[in-house]
Amino acid sequence: MNNTIVIYESKYGHTARYATWIAESLSCPLIERKKVTSSALENADTIIYGGGLYAGGVSGIKLLMENWELICNKKIAVFTCGLASPSEQANVAHIREAIAQVIPADMLEKITLFHLQGGIDYSRLSLVHKAMMGMLRKMLLKKPEKELTSEDKQLLSTYGGMVDFCNKESIGDVVAWGRK
Repeated sequence: MNNTIVIYESKYGHTARYATWIAESLSCPLIERKKVTSSALENADTIIYGGGLYAGGVSGIKLLMENWELICNKKIAVFTCGLASPSEQANVAHIREAIAQVIPADMLEKITLFHLQGGIDYSRLSLVHKAMMGMLRKMLLKKPEKELTSEDKQLLSTYGGMVDFCNKESIGDVVAWGRK
């Protein structure tokens, strides 16, 4: 019997929404990262971890690294949730490079990675995240128009507002992986 759990850390709700959809689709427990117990990790055969992308890091990913000896022989997937579109190969490459800076190579080779597009609501951002987005905006405004990507233009046009790219259909690959 395959005992699957979905664990997540979510600051603004997008990752939580994806984690909920994945757990519902797999009919398995959903656990917020701060409520995870070592027995939950130990009893699971398959672990799916979801975390938001913040300045290149995956929110709460240290949970897996700190418990690696306990989970290293399990089936493990990590899904990230951020503004960058996973349909753009450059975005995926950038996300994976950032993850490789945090997770040791021997661990990373045992983890399957997925990337899902979330959203942003500037009215809900912490001061730190507002400052980071403000710096990104200033940097983009300095770029020549012809060098801006479609995502750059989208960020500039939606700056200060709210956008939500969460799409239940995009969990298909994660769910299929979890069922294997």
